[in-house]
Amino acid sequence: MGDEGKRPAPRRVRIDHRQVRVLAHPLRARLLGALRVQGPSTATTLAGLLDTNTGATSYHLRQLADVGLVVEEPDRGTARQRWWRAAHDITSWENTDFDDDPDARAAVEWIQAEQVRQFVEHTERWSAVRDEWPPAWRDAFGMSDSFMTIPADRLKELQAELWRILERYRAEADPDEPGAEQVQIFLASLPLLLGGKR
Repeated sequence: MGDEGKRPAPRRVRIDHRQVRVLAHPLRARLLGALRVQGPSTATTLAGLLDTNTGATSYHLRQLADVGLVVEEPDRGTARQRWWRAAHDITSWENTDFDDDPDARAAVEWIQAEQVRQFVEHTERWSAVRDEWPPAWRDAFGMSDSFMTIPADRLKELQAELWRILERYRAEADPDEPGAEQVQIFLASLPLLLGGKR
């Protein structure tokens, strides 16, 4: 596939203290996720998608916009309908970025706990419907784990390499390819805590 067939490089943001505190809210996190998956949308459409009301959706979109996580698309909007899009495709941070700010650290902890909760909820929904999917997809989906003893710098190197592989596949993906489906891939690296201790 030539460069003309590739998707543009993802827009990234390394979130700051203010952004992380604003993002640590159930509806705001869901709004940003929906805009990333579904593309630009209005508060009314997002409210229907997320089973909430337009007033709450509009308010929280403005909160996300105030810190640069979402932006308006003025060319698509009208006097009565504002269109919004995610300002970035990828949000990142280092866990130590917020060591000097207890409120931001608490926000990061909430965001990470919410990611785990969503992963569990997503997995349960998949388990309930997996028999409806074709065999090829049931074989393609799945989970696995690996155990290793590795220093911190090598673990970061491993994570970066896995991320580069995901980015390459994303850039080469053709959403119009027959049989293509939207998929979500989770990456997690955690310490092996035997008995809950280090």
